[in-house]
Amino acid sequence: MLYFTADSLPLPELLFINNEFVASKSAERYHFHYLRLRVCTISELGTKRTLIRRGASCRLTLIDPTSGSVVSQKVPIANEADVEAAIVAVEAAFPLWKKVLPRERQRMLLRLAELMRKNSQRLAELSRLTLGSPYRSFGEFEITLGADCFDYFAGWTDKFAGESFPQEDGILKIVRNEPLGVTAGICPWNSPCATIGMKAAAALATGNCFILKPSEKTPFAALALGELVRDAGFPPGVFQVLSGDGSTGALLASHMRVSKISFTGSVNTGKKIMEMAAKSNLKRVTLELGGKSPAIVFDDADIANAVQWCSSAIVANTGQVCFAASRVYVHEAVYEEFTQEYLRVMAEKAKVVGSPDDPIMEIGPLVDAAHFERVAEFIERGQSDTGKLVVGGKKLGKDGYFIEPTVFVDVDTGSEIHNEEIFGPVAIVNRFKDEDEVVRIANSTRYGLMAGVFTENITRALRVSSELDSGMVGINCVSMLCVQAPFGGTKESGIGRECGMAALRAFTETKTIMVNMSYGQHKR
Repeated sequence: MLYFTADSLPLPELLFINNEFVASKSAERYHFHYLRLRVCTISELGTKRTLIRRGASCRLTLIDPTSGSVVSQKVPIANEADVEAAIVAVEAAFPLWKKVLPRERQRMLLRLAELMRKNSQRLAELSRLTLGSPYRSFGEFEITLGADCFDYFAGWTDKFAGESFPQEDGILKIVRNEPLGVTAGICPWNSPCATIGMKAAAALATGNCFILKPSEKTPFAALALGELVRDAGFPPGVFQVLSGDGSTGALLASHMRVSKISFTGSVNTGKKIMEMAAKSNLKRVTLELGGKSPAIVFDDADIANAVQWCSSAIVANTGQVCFAASRVYVHEAVYEEFTQEYLRVMAEKAKVVGSPDDPIMEIGPLVDAAHFERVAEFIERGQSDTGKLVVGGKKLGKDGYFIEPTVFVDVDTGSEIHNEEIFGPVAIVNRFKDEDEVVRIANSTRYGLMAGVFTENITRALRVSSELDSGMVGINCVSMLCVQAPFGGTKESGIGRECGMAALRAFTETKTIMVNMSYGQHKR
């Protein structure tokens, strides 16, 4: 079957529970007391939403960031009854699902990956409607990464072995990796399909059932995925999709029968997720949060390579990427050479900012008006700091939320734009004198997600990499991930890891079985 090929098909605006597309059980209006208890506890933006008022709608308002026009007002906000229905379906499915032969789980995961690739353009278009990212520069990559995750973890279904220990002491020790049961993932708006793969694939491969809560800003691709899940052969109740806002996420994070939640988003919301997990049932938590990633360019670096990586890293998805290289430190000996070329490239990139429907455009708008105002305010305040704005900083066009790629130089290391995540195409470029100085400055923020080291000296590269307080370090590259290797950060960039074997461990519980090997010997 060929999915989503007709432009006239309606948008996916129903929940996916128990392998069926269903309407939300919520009433047309929220009860004010429910809002006060639930919505105030969590928000994907880390701030109180306008829904916190009597009579707020129980449906999302989704906006096209290229024009500011309304795309849909029909996507439901899953409420307590919807979450309960999904969990009941999971609890019915889990006893059978965890016993499905690994090769059968593998077949379903591979089939889902195949269907995602087959429908990649339509899935990307559904995300583009409210995210604004062009297909060829980000949308295709993002869908492919999600599919790659399902492919990768499919290979682990029959290879994630346990352990055993010698029995010289008379006791054979066997360690099993057992699924947790009801697991959930809350995905961010900036990579709606890639993060589905990073969370759901590991959960399903290890025998868990999974509830997906996509972002309130970009839910369409996730909701459309339901039909692909069903056609890939997954039994009812194994994979559910609940659209919603922060209140839906709060219900999952605080639910006593959810055993694990994986969240990608802001630091403030991640802290609330962790608090709710602790106050409920001590559910396992993986948090992939913010970043302020440094890229260090030494005097022996390949300048062209460093410019290419650093510039691409800050404009990908309009800078709305957690591991974007937003702080660039350049050795004073090559500062002028690097900066001249970096500024030229960043200025050129302003020419390819525009409508994602235009095939020559590579950079789309910021996701919505609120985020545009946030980024614009950072740029405005940054000009009053000691830094100097040398490229960009202006709104592009009359409609939508387009902004020029922006660069500040010689920025005070104590300033806001140096230390806080902006989540837009805004970079700072500073010079440094020696290795100790730049390592100290690179480690000076509360984030530790990604870093880059550009040098021809492999000894120095490895030495500096070990000194950087970061979950991931690229040598002569930056702002990337590999499905086979752990992805995550230190400090306030998060807890736990996604991708690689680390993700399998995050979705399983180890059980130790001890066998008394001397039992019964006296009966011989």
